[in-house]
Amino acid sequence: SVLSRYENQITILSDYLEEFPETDEPVWILGRQHQLNTDKSKLLLDISARLWFTYRRKFSPIGGTGPSSDAGWGCMLRCGQMMLAQALICRHLGRDWQWEKHKKQPEEYHRILRCFLDRKDCCYSIHQMAQMGVGEGKSIGEWFGPNTVAQVLKKLALFDEWNSLAVYVSMDNTVVIEDIKKMCWSPPQSGSAAHSSAHLHRSALGRNKSTAGFCTGWKPLLLIIPLRLGINHINPVYIDAFKECFKMPQSLGALGGKPNNAYYFIGFLGNELIYLDPHTTQSFVDSEENGTVDDESFHCQQAPHRMKIMNLDPSVALGFFCKEECDFDNWCSLVQKEILKQQSLRMFELVQKHPPHWPPFIPPTKPEVTTSGAELIESTDKLFELEEEFEILSV
Repeated sequence: SVLSRYENQITILSDYLEEFPETDEPVWILGRQHQLNTDKSKLLLDISARLWFTYRRKFSPIGGTGPSSDAGWGCMLRCGQMMLAQALICRHLGRDWQWEKHKKQPEEYHRILRCFLDRKDCCYSIHQMAQMGVGEGKSIGEWFGPNTVAQVLKKLALFDEWNSLAVYVSMDNTVVIEDIKKMCWSPPQSGSAAHSSAHLHRSALGRNKSTAGFCTGWKPLLLIIPLRLGINHINPVYIDAFKECFKMPQSLGALGGKPNNAYYFIGFLGNELIYLDPHTTQSFVDSEENGTVDDESFHCQQAPHRMKIMNLDPSVALGFFCKEECDFDNWCSLVQKEILKQQSLRMFELVQKHPPHWPPFIPPTKPEVTTSGAELIESTDKLFELEEEFEILSV
């Protein structure tokens, strides 16, 4: 039986590797280079270690009366979850962390997974993302685009004090260095904000309370750059620069795909993009009593999908993670050297100062909500109503 299991594992690995052509070209996966002819097994481990979020069914209805499955409409939300999860893995476990089936994982790993479970009280659940999307003009059950998902993640991160991310979504294809440094070095929240989050401890968005959110210093940066790389089809002039982004050590890949079919792109081989596909419907998985999560369905152990880069819809969003300021400075240098100086038609702009014709940049902060004990907000539905206008309510 031991030999049989071993032969099965070899068969699974062989099936996986047959998906790749025989080539000497390197494979790039989120800033890491692999050679197919020498380290195929490492490539397999690297891909399977990425958290894989797919359609789910049989979770509690969104908003209490909404859908209990996101099949058919939640693919871009799942891709956004995957990009964010990769940022959190880098934040807490490091880019070189690897996942192995049935191997005990650190508590931080299970805590990251719990952020994405399909429950209204998990900060990056399908429930939270769909409801936050209402403020972006998207009805629950409506398909999202890359920019909408980026805006939703930016808002939800304001309530996530454990991970304490600064999420910057670029405007008009322009990344402003001054604004990012201002946001990442912004002072900790005031005492009143801390007091308000204590009142919201039973709500979904108050669940990740932690003193880590009140530390001084550089806040780890999740940088998302929504782009339009053509009109109806991707302009070939952008291909080399687009591929170059997957080589950067800060890479979180890209959100995109085809019309109404979203994929999470994690790398490339030649002129083919490698991606994780959320279009598989699995059953809802909850955490165990001890806080661990049965994680086998959250890792893609099948052959990764590939598509020709010219088949990519031109609407995409690039993602990068900079844990320290030096990581961001290095990213800026790489962009100047590998993308901006090489391109006649630039994929995006990187500028030092805030453009004078833009509105002043104000780092986003969590809206304060104060209540009496009798009016304690326990419903995330009500919280989202308050959030939409970002009003400061005083009782």
